[in-house]
Amino acid sequence: MAKEKQQVEQITDMEVDFAQWYTDVVKKAELIEYAGVKGFYVVRPYAYAIWENIQRVMDGMFKDLGHENVSMPLLIPESLLQKEKDHVEGFAPEVAWVTHGGSEELTERLCIRPTSETLFCDHYSRIVRSWRDLPKLYNQWCNVLRWEKATRPFLRHREFLWQEGHTVHATEAEARAETMQMLEVYADTCENWLAMPVIRGRKTEKEKFAGAVETYSIECMMHDTRALQAGTSHYFGDGFARAFDITFTDKDNTIQYCHQTSWGASTRLIGGIIMTHGDNNGLILPPKVAPIQVAIVPIATHKPGVMERAAELLARLKAAGIRVKLDESDQSPGWKFAEYEMKGVPLRLEMGPRDLEQNQCVLVRRDNGEKVVISQDDLDSQVAAALEGVQQGLYEKAKKHLDAHTFTAQTLEEAKALIDTDGGFVKAMWCGNRACEEQIKDTTGITSRNIPFDQERIGETCFACGKPAEMMVIWGMSY
Repeated sequence: MAKEKQQVEQITDMEVDFAQWYTDVVKKAELIEYAGVKGFYVVRPYAYAIWENIQRVMDGMFKDLGHENVSMPLLIPESLLQKEKDHVEGFAPEVAWVTHGGSEELTERLCIRPTSETLFCDHYSRIVRSWRDLPKLYNQWCNVLRWEKATRPFLRHREFLWQEGHTVHATEAEARAETMQMLEVYADTCENWLAMPVIRGRKTEKEKFAGAVETYSIECMMHDTRALQAGTSHYFGDGFARAFDITFTDKDNTIQYCHQTSWGASTRLIGGIIMTHGDNNGLILPPKVAPIQVAIVPIATHKPGVMERAAELLARLKAAGIRVKLDESDQSPGWKFAEYEMKGVPLRLEMGPRDLEQNQCVLVRRDNGEKVVISQDDLDSQVAAALEGVQQGLYEKAKKHLDAHTFTAQTLEEAKALIDTDGGFVKAMWCGNRACEEQIKDTTGITSRNIPFDQERIGETCFACGKPAEMMVIWGMSY
């Protein structure tokens, strides 16, 4: 007997089981379908449309800053991967290998890219010769493969979509400026487009990217108060350049090593949107990246003039640059309301015979359920204002949630009690010792999120070991 397809009839309340709520939403909203190989997923059209909108936003920012898109090979020779010791050790457990081409065994194993630092480095070593060749500001949109043990839709796929930027510069100062600039691009994307407030900061030595001198991140808080690392930017120094012999002749005719950066964000951002803004009725999408910003639901479509006027409203909103859909299906209005709520469409526009007579329609906000009657004469401006209201409202609600669940602790016991009871982030002073950080994780499961740029001196001793403190760190549980 064929295996029955599992359909989600009703999503689990997030207060009952947040993990199951999340899984139900990604299925019911038609974002993800499970594939035949464990840890691989089909990104369905609605989810891909969200990703395309995010991609368009970031790609525009990259190009405005002078970056160019390229495409690197999918496969990396093992000898190339081995050139940077820390990097290969960091990714070794997640690497998938190609050992045969057709029926013939390969003379050298080929790694399916988990990331592309080595490919870019090899390329740069061939094309950079002079200071005149610098900087090289490259980015690629691609898929990568990491053989994760535990997987979850959008948050941790074995194969996932992302962008990875890789740049080379003549000086340390230029590379460091690039690193911070790109972190701010990610922060801008999350806060101003995805309505997700972030904490900017530097990763600890334990949590930094394999092979990097320094790693910087933006950390977001989800509805269940866990942390999501939403983007990272890495300063490599000249370590990769020395390993791959990326040199150039400087203006004074001396040979110098390049300084490099790498930065990336992925479809994990979609998971962040779901877990930051969603509710027990499904998704709530920020208007700026929603595939459908307004759903027009005509009522009593058999009545004269209703569908004709709905088509006119559709044309007007399209002309105003709004992503709008007119639902002409034979489903009941109640079914349509529930469907667009589940899919997180920011605004629903209802219009029936009475509205037609009175030259009005009803506008319903997805984020708070507010209904307002508006004149069809003011449709364009009213819809634009409502979309802006939803966008701003989502950000303010998420920021309030972040602030309300960020605490201060003086001791490890206090930090653990706060996180066990209320969840969220804990600000605490730390000695900077890696062994201390590992002990914290081993005994409590709490991890450092980052060392925030906005430092506060909230004590003089480390909250875990009692030694003199060097910095304030954000701690919490993460995805």
